[in-house]
Amino acid sequence: MESIKRISAIASLLVVLAGIAHADVISDWNRKTVSAGVKAKAGVMQGRNAAMVHVAMFDALNAIERRYTPYRVQPTVASNTSREAAAAAAAYFLLTRLYPNQAKDFETFYHASLATIPDGEPKSQGIQLGEKVAVEIFAWRTKDGADEPNTYRPYTVAGTYVPTTLPIGFSMANTMPFVLKQGSQFRPVAPYSLQSAQWAKDYNEVKIMGAARGSARSAEQADLARFWEFTGLGIYNPMVQQLAAAKKLDVMENARVFALVAMATADARIAFYDAKYAYHFWRPVTAIRNGDIDDNDATERDPAWEPFIVTPMHPEYPCGHCITAAAAASVLEALFGDAVPTFTLTSSTAPGVRRSFVRLSDYVIEVINARVYGGMHYRTSGEVGAAMGRKIGEYTVQNYLKPVR
Repeated sequence: MESIKRISAIASLLVVLAGIAHADVISDWNRKTVSAGVKAKAGVMQGRNAAMVHVAMFDALNAIERRYTPYRVQPTVASNTSREAAAAAAAYFLLTRLYPNQAKDFETFYHASLATIPDGEPKSQGIQLGEKVAVEIFAWRTKDGADEPNTYRPYTVAGTYVPTTLPIGFSMANTMPFVLKQGSQFRPVAPYSLQSAQWAKDYNEVKIMGAARGSARSAEQADLARFWEFTGLGIYNPMVQQLAAAKKLDVMENARVFALVAMATADARIAFYDAKYAYHFWRPVTAIRNGDIDDNDATERDPAWEPFIVTPMHPEYPCGHCITAAAAASVLEALFGDAVPTFTLTSSTAPGVRRSFVRLSDYVIEVINARVYGGMHYRTSGEVGAAMGRKIGEYTVQNYLKPVR
């Protein structure tokens, strides 16, 4: 029985080793981090958790060869310390605490990762370094407010029914950022007046293009709406993976790219929730069913209007998907330029559909369009969101993990 168990364990290890042999340690643990968040249905916490993992891996590697300004932890270690062991140990420590229900899976992956590294002092030093950095990052972020109770107060008057499902992301609006001074640092100006011509234009565009029934959408536009219904790390992280691989970055540069994108997109999420709950602007499904109360003769009410894609449970302005996409794209543009090697994305909400890009700016524009075609956002909200995301991405690159002269 013991021999059978041993053979089974070895077989499992070989399967994991085969799965991680194609990439470097940063990319391997990035994939594991993303899949763990999806499996755990971490929702709004997924980006924050990924940023913790990536800054820990970065600071661990940067301690061995200080090419860049450290993010937070600056230990002194021997230059022959194993980079691979340090990164793996940092990621493993954090993931087992962020997603404890998956600890056994992480352990198998961790041992497989370490099995590719020769035993000896450099490996032992790397493990100690990774754990030390991860301990400090974990202790620091446990006080960031991300898991505070949802204290959203519904808008109503005494005795009047309102939908009883609480909106999401309310606590995230007050979470401590990774790079921004505060979530409101790049908060956009308030939405336009409901009496304005621009409001009427946006209202009527989404009413026509984003309707569940009787829409003017083409088949391709419908595919785009479905494709970009998928949000979070799973939709933009593969872009980072592919571009980092195409640029043939070494492990230290790879750690920096992933950490910058992870921090920028985590803070983008904090920032867009801050703005959404500051303004509480109504979604198309609410506005179009109440088109007769906005004092604008150009917005005709449709009492039965529904969006093509289910509306997310939080306020409309600005477009969060657009902010996150632009934050990721602006980090990559600062490092690689707008024109990049072709990258291709897939989506769990549009099986069989593939979207390829050679310009990061085209990727962001497509997200804006898709949210209108889906009936969840107005165009101005998408454009404002993209501008906000660009500011966050640019600020991240300009102020963090900078090359040491």
